[in-house]
Amino acid sequence: MTELPIAELPPARCSGRFTISTLLGTEEGGRGPYVPTESSGCDSAQPTQLSGSTLCTRTFGYNTVDVVPAYEHYANSKGVGDTRKGRPSLADLHSILKPDPGHLCVPVSDPQRSNGLTEASPEEASAEPGTDPALEPVRFGWVKGVMIRCMLNIWGVILYLRLPWITAQAGIALTWLIILMSVTVTTITGLSISAISTNGKVKSGGTYFLISRSLGPELGGSIGLIFAFANAVAVAMHTVGFAETVRDLLQEHNSLIVDPTNDIRIIGVVTVTVLLGISLAGMEWEAKAQILFFLVILVSFINYLVGTVIPATAEKQAKGFFSYRADIFAQNFVPSWRGPEGSFFSLFSIFFPSATGILAGANISGDLKDPAVAIPKGTLMAIFWTTMSYLVLSATIGACVVRDASGSLNDSVVLGSPGCEGLACAFGWNFTGCAQQQSCRYGLSNYYQSMSMVSGFGPLITAGIFGATLSSALACLVSAPKVFQCLCRDQLYPLIGFFGKGYGKNSEPIRSYMLTYVIAVGFILIAELNAIAPIISNFFLCSYALINFSCFHASITNSPGWRPSFRYYSKWAALFGAAISVVIMFLLTWWAALIAFGIVIFLLGYVLYKKPDVNWGSSMQASSYNMALNYSVGLSEVDEHIKNYRPQCLVLTGPPNFRPALVDFVGTFTKNLSLMLCGNVLVAPRKQKMPDSRLTADGHTKWLMKRKIKAFYTDVVAENLRSGVQMLIQAAGLGKMRPNILVLGYKRNWRTASPQSLEDYVGILHDAFDFKYGVCLMRMKEGLNVSRVLQAHMDPTTLACEQQASTIFQSEQGKKTIDIYWLFDDGGLTLLIPYLMGRKKRWGKCKIRVFVGGQINRMDEERKVIVSLLSKFRLGFHEVHILPDINQKPRPEHIKRFDDLIAPFRLNDGFKDEAIVNEMRQDCPWKISDEEVDKNRVKSLRQVRLNEILLDYSRDAALIAITPPVGRKGCPSSLYMAWLETLSQDLRPPVILIRGNQENVLTFYCQ
Repeated sequence: MTELPIAELPPARCSGRFTISTLLGTEEGGRGPYVPTESSGCDSAQPTQLSGSTLCTRTFGYNTVDVVPAYEHYANSKGVGDTRKGRPSLADLHSILKPDPGHLCVPVSDPQRSNGLTEASPEEASAEPGTDPALEPVRFGWVKGVMIRCMLNIWGVILYLRLPWITAQAGIALTWLIILMSVTVTTITGLSISAISTNGKVKSGGTYFLISRSLGPELGGSIGLIFAFANAVAVAMHTVGFAETVRDLLQEHNSLIVDPTNDIRIIGVVTVTVLLGISLAGMEWEAKAQILFFLVILVSFINYLVGTVIPATAEKQAKGFFSYRADIFAQNFVPSWRGPEGSFFSLFSIFFPSATGILAGANISGDLKDPAVAIPKGTLMAIFWTTMSYLVLSATIGACVVRDASGSLNDSVVLGSPGCEGLACAFGWNFTGCAQQQSCRYGLSNYYQSMSMVSGFGPLITAGIFGATLSSALACLVSAPKVFQCLCRDQLYPLIGFFGKGYGKNSEPIRSYMLTYVIAVGFILIAELNAIAPIISNFFLCSYALINFSCFHASITNSPGWRPSFRYYSKWAALFGAAISVVIMFLLTWWAALIAFGIVIFLLGYVLYKKPDVNWGSSMQASSYNMALNYSVGLSEVDEHIKNYRPQCLVLTGPPNFRPALVDFVGTFTKNLSLMLCGNVLVAPRKQKMPDSRLTADGHTKWLMKRKIKAFYTDVVAENLRSGVQMLIQAAGLGKMRPNILVLGYKRNWRTASPQSLEDYVGILHDAFDFKYGVCLMRMKEGLNVSRVLQAHMDPTTLACEQQASTIFQSEQGKKTIDIYWLFDDGGLTLLIPYLMGRKKRWGKCKIRVFVGGQINRMDEERKVIVSLLSKFRLGFHEVHILPDINQKPRPEHIKRFDDLIAPFRLNDGFKDEAIVNEMRQDCPWKISDEEVDKNRVKSLRQVRLNEILLDYSRDAALIAITPPVGRKGCPSSLYMAWLETLSQDLRPPVILIRGNQENVLTFYCQ
């Protein structure tokens, strides 16, 4: 029970926001819009100039504290119940209005910000007035920021060097199938990205931000870390691809710097250093460099397409190029598998990486003007145009170049020459010899530089290769720091917060840039990326799988918060995309897929173990609610059975941190087993202002979580303790998840407490039995309430930070005993709770002893009966003691102590008139008449004798569980408390008084 301090209600404040001048830009009557007057008041029938809600006055005809809907009221909202900026609280609207001009105040609003009509972002809203527009961060639209960036990242050396060879192997038809299969995965992923990115405001962090805010920090953190690392290594991969091309050009002209391997290192380090300089110069310079690369690649494409229509020279014909020919197209339309990689899935695994790169735009989400528009539009357009380029390239080169050519001008023949086989014979060339010996150096199947050979000007294709590799390297060099910076700021992993600091107007992650640079240079110096490349590809595919799964999971949970403005997605397509991404991982390189999964699981386990204090409203939270709701509803359809009985406890802890021993005791036997609900009755007058119960409940729940107690917390406000407990008993729980045992601490101060509180305490026990609850009272020698040590009204937000009090239930008990005094058959609850305690590790070494009453001349028979019954219950209790001396008369000094205990509560009505006695009983129902003392004399002496037995047998036990007597209605509360006091006094171990509701909780049947 907690008593709330009674304080006067504060006067209501007029917290309106809008004025007519806000909308019209003028002030009426020459007066300021916020000038108070003597007769002002809120919610009045007569509009006045005081209220800031003049807009409401014009709209609704009266002055009100209420405000109309506005953007800033919803910006930066975090959790249910958080205070919104500018919106009056429920208390402001609901509390009694006390007009007092001296206390009325109206916030001065900025007309530019308070009209509720402009949707300024929180960042813009927080900007200082007078800020120089030139210092605004650079923001990109969907073309420059997403589409071009994604297209550059998708295009790569595979487009120039491997797609013609794939077309020769698989044929145009199957090449198109390979392209469309790859694009199907990326398109589904693009649709999922579009849905996620339009479900709320997207900030910086790209892929990590999208996944972590959708699936939660566990999966988001693990994929964010490996995605940032994969991008850093991808910088090295693309740079090495560029360096190898330059090295080959140097070799052709015999101009090597040192040697082939070291040349790659030198060129690679210089190149990545230049790219770092471009990145550090700012996103605007980086975007300009990307546009330059884009133009170079477009020129190379146009150059290639122009080359296909230019009549072929003899030199080009010798290399297999004959311009557009229907019969060449027909021959190259079907596959011609060659070599160890001549299979469909081998070629698919080679081509698929060239379809990736669709996340390049999303990764710089913090630098986009409107990510919700730019990411869907730019990503999907990039996928479309790159797909078209792949299809056009494979079809055009497949219609112009034959599969085999010698490259020798001497192989030209006259049409119709004998001994000439193959399609080239019809064009005057005989490549039969090299084709049969498989020694042809040119043709689609043999010459990787076929695009350069077909093009109008070969060096432009080389420039295109340079543009593709450098643009991809630059995109990855920008993506990795942006993602890593967001991850560092969330502090999911230790020792990385240093890299989260941003610099300049764009909050550039310079420290993360330097880390990415070091990683890239390290892998460039290794110069052996063939082993690491498959793992990197699998890391990207992991991201695709989780993005698709995020979209599916958010859709399947039916959360009201899942409202993407992009509607062209399907949850089942997203699930298919997630599954096919995993399949492709294993198709590419199975061992790399296993490594990727192992790393993800390790990082996932770490975050699950650390449990970071973040709340992003993830779909995992929505899924948890769905599962709990479905199982709870499903449980209501299941009939109860004794075998499935679980002790579900309503624990009257008050604030749980006030009675830690009571919390630990119940938490010990309910953990991972049954329901525990900590109840708190806030005693206060009905009209008193209530504290924020949600904030208080959150504080107590966090305290329980820190103590590793799996329990719920709930509180009610009532005018007295008993009525509050009655509310809890009747309303606590949900469906079959309802308490069936009331657990409370023993009232140690019952002799000095007010009579009404004594009546309420015993009345609570009667109420529990009336509602078919079992009852469990706990008494400890040192008491349970530690509130005197703590601050009486501690701030709920600091509860989880306070030092946790240790109790006996948190320590190892060793080889002590748990003594059960099963004196009355209550259905078996007195046996069940100690049995559950004994199953826990801390109590596992304790020996459980069972004591029952009996007659001295039938001790053996009665012991055998109890042992047989316990064995059928399968509780494992083998030590049974019969108490034959239970009916002996207690010692005189103990009897006198009991008489002295009840003496202050006696009516002493033996010689008084009956009418006077009845009046005394009505006025003092807790007092004990002489008749009741005599009538219950035997029962009272039984409690005295039981205490003597407990002191003899269980002085050194770890825990004592006793079946207490049940006080009948009408029995004075002071007499019943005297029985409990006598029964459990002077005992060092914790004493648990357990009384079931007389219904079986144990059974020895299997059905």
